Amino acid sequence: MSTTLNPLANPRGAKKLCELCQKPAYLQCNNCRVTFYCDTEHQQADWVGIHDKVCQLLIPIRSAVPFHSLQSDRDLHQSQTRHRQEQLIEISRSVAQNKLFEGKFQESLPASLLSLRCAMDVYGPSAASLVPAYLLLAEANVGLGSLAQAEKYLSQAEWTVTKTPDCSQAVRHQLHRNLGRLYTSTGNLKGALLSFANDVYYASDEYGLDNIVTKGGYFLMANVFMKQEKKDIAHSMYAEVAKTWHSHLTRLVEAHTQSSISLEPCFDEAQRTEADQMLKTMLEVQAQNNKQDVAQIALVTHSLAMLWFLGGSRNKAVEFGRKAWQAVQLVPDPSLTESIQRLLLLAGPDPHPTQAS
Repeated sequence: MSTTLNPLANPRGAKKLCELCQKPAYLQCNNCRVTFYCDTEHQQADWVGIHDKVCQLLIPIRSAVPFHSLQSDRDLHQSQTRHRQEQLIEISRSVAQNKLFEGKFQESLPASLLSLRCAMDVYGPSAASLVPAYLLLAEANVGLGSLAQAEKYLSQAEWTVTKTPDCSQAVRHQLHRNLGRLYTSTGNLKGALLSFANDVYYASDEYGLDNIVTKGGYFLMANVFMKQEKKDIAHSMYAEVAKTWHSHLTRLVEAHTQSSISLEPCFDEAQRTEADQMLKTMLEVQAQNNKQDVAQIALVTHSLAMLWFLGGSRNKAVEFGRKAWQAVQLVPDPSLTESIQRLLLLAGPDPHPTQAS
């Protein structure tokens, strides 16, 4: 998997640096031969984090530039290299994001670092296009409890956004969401609420107030209000989140059943993971509530049933669908009852609601 390097054998002025820590490298990937590491631990971490998915893609980007006598050939090579770099940015960003949603914070770091370095190569060291990578690194470090490092990356992101007036609202909302997460982790709940409020403002301007992205900010604010023991406010915000996700999932299920189209382009794995975490958290909050809101439980469990149905797990769809059916019997809602019945029939085999246990 690797070859040992002797740094003294490098050509003068040429330094091989570790892919993860940028310290002098002593190992080389045998597959691509353009990626280097300081030790086997960093090589294994990079392999698990991202390298196994991009090993061959790195070869044409990091190999020595061939000599072209014609300007047209040089321009073509430059264009192809940039296209590959942009492709690499998207792949590494997607991998890092998915690992973050799965709670694999350590594994997300190599992909986030690669996304940042490629973005620097393509856009320069101070472009707004670097901000998503900074935010990925910050979120990973918050998850690992490395709050000082997370603050460093967020400061870089905030400075970049501040000096880029035309920075998109989407990037601004992501910045404030990550700042809110950092403040929550440090116990600065007042600062967290302010950041999440800014997150909601920018997200609503970009996506609309009733969008699932915007409601992610509501959910995080509700979590902070729970920490402050302001449970009435928190439950009210959770209800808004649940209603939006239920409507969104209902539309997707209807589109799927009516046209049998693929859902992947409009509902990816990262969104499914995020939705699963939010909806289950809201169920846990209801379980701990002395006065449980049965209507809310029915709505959330039905949402989870639709989520798992769309994700291809019919067993879990039936499991949550039956829980939704039990809840809706206590607070009859004809439209919700009918929707749960339809989903149970779709998720089958033969999951008749009256047989729910």
